[in-house]
Amino acid sequence: MTQQRAVDIHTHILPKDWPDLRQRYGYGGFIRLEHHCPGCARMYKDDTFFREIEANCWDPGVRMQECDGFGIDLQVLSTVPVMFSYWAKPADALDLSRLLNDHIAGIVANFPTRFAGLGTVPLQDPELACRELQRCVRELGLDGIQIGTHVEGRNLNDPALFPVFEEAARLGAAVFVHPWDMMGRETMPDYWLPWLVGMPAESSRALCSLIFGGVLERLPTLRVAVAHGGGAFPGTLPRIRHGFAVRPDLCAVDNPVDPAEYLGRFWLDTLTHDPGLLLALIDLVGAERLALGSDYPFPLGELEPGNMIRGMEQLDMKTRGQLLCDSALTWLGRGRKDFGW
Repeated sequence: MTQQRAVDIHTHILPKDWPDLRQRYGYGGFIRLEHHCPGCARMYKDDTFFREIEANCWDPGVRMQECDGFGIDLQVLSTVPVMFSYWAKPADALDLSRLLNDHIAGIVANFPTRFAGLGTVPLQDPELACRELQRCVRELGLDGIQIGTHVEGRNLNDPALFPVFEEAARLGAAVFVHPWDMMGRETMPDYWLPWLVGMPAESSRALCSLIFGGVLERLPTLRVAVAHGGGAFPGTLPRIRHGFAVRPDLCAVDNPVDPAEYLGRFWLDTLTHDPGLLLALIDLVGAERLALGSDYPFPLGELEPGNMIRGMEQLDMKTRGQLLCDSALTWLGRGRKDFGW
């Protein structure tokens, strides 16, 4: 039997090197990379250690070799969210976005059957963000953009951000929403809680903002996917709906539609870490709106991308094919022939 195709929509990549951003822009707060031994590097925010990474975070050859071992045919590349830099001066964030987007586009151009790409845009300046989004799609051939769950205190329902979503819908660009700059991190210094608690909350924050704020209602063709299986949103949806029903004066001020009506209107990745939870998501949003996502190459993700789905005996071949491949292609707006399948 031929193995089913697999597309991983949630993978992160960085250039191997980039300029000293503090020197380039004249102020700090940016990420720098220090290669300390072959195939190993440390990410620093100024002089504060952030994360250790390996060659699979920058080397497409290593990535393809590992993908072959995992049975992953195509990775959708996006930057590491800490690089969003929404706090920076808009012109500097645009410059950094262009550097990162050019890098991803170069890899996609060199290996078009193995990688697709999502750009990043300076959301702190929606006009510049729209311009870079246009460049990503029209000039670089990227499939869309990755954005954060909020922008310097503004949620995704903020009217200033709507033109970016409107432009994405107009261009047919996919939008991947990924947690970043987690809420409450200052009060959760222990036990890695910002990543374990804050990240799921951020995904729910983003989805509730898009729904309550009427973004999905006003843009029915917008293709949005949310990381980490929607985070806390699926588990708290009954509470969200109840609150919407009993306090419409607080919740239904911008959109009178029941939040449950939007199930099936957005995609979630499958990064749930639990087969039972994934089955619950299939019941909630449908397999056609769930796409394999691993958070490769980071350890909080699925260490063997696709392995959990392939091992779930409860899934028939059609459902497994949706989760591994077909839902991702629909979200990207691509077909199998685009990748030579």
